Amino acid sequence: MSGDAAPRPLVIGLTGSIGMGKSTTADLFRAEGVPVYDSDRAVHELYRGPAAAQIEEMFPGATVDGVVDRARLAAHVLGDSEALRRLEALVHPLVAIGRDEFLENCRRAGERFVVFDIPLLFEIGAQKDVDAVVVVSAPPDIQRARVLARPGMTEEKFAAILAKQVPDAQKRAGADFVVHSERGLDSARQEVRLILEELARRKPSR
Repeated sequence: MSGDAAPRPLVIGLTGSIGMGKSTTADLFRAEGVPVYDSDRAVHELYRGPAAAQIEEMFPGATVDGVVDRARLAAHVLGDSEALRRLEALVHPLVAIGRDEFLENCRRAGERFVVFDIPLLFEIGAQKDVDAVVVVSAPPDIQRARVLARPGMTEEKFAAILAKQVPDAQKRAGADFVVHSERGLDSARQEVRLILEELARRKPSR
């Protein structure tokens, strides 16, 4: 089958609140041979070039030597919902363009599955753009311990991040599959494999 005639891969939306183990789970999908589009990395790349000038115009002083300084940008948007909305209105469409290009390249390559790693999948309504939603979850005490162990993290910052995220219980309610990261890496690996086995029995919905 030629690349132009290849069917679209089944799209898995991977998400999870801060400290739940989403990045590790994304690596487990990669280990199974599934291409992963990393939305966070895409944002970082935009900050290093394509979106930097527009962000500087929107938030003067947010860049250094033509690259967005995340701490300076955070100072502009932290606690300012309107500023955050304007930033997201600029960045999210650019990320979506890259995601669509990634999907098309995977289709041409004949990939059966792709993963869209989107931390704010529910928050931006992207669950409607995927065929299956995988939520990575862990008990609140484990999540808290993981997050507070990060350099520079404080209780206040953690609380502010959680306030902007859809609650874990709500994410799990909207999931097709849940990976329980507190059970350890081997268990998560097995859960990922079972998810792929289940999805292999499905056909893309679009």
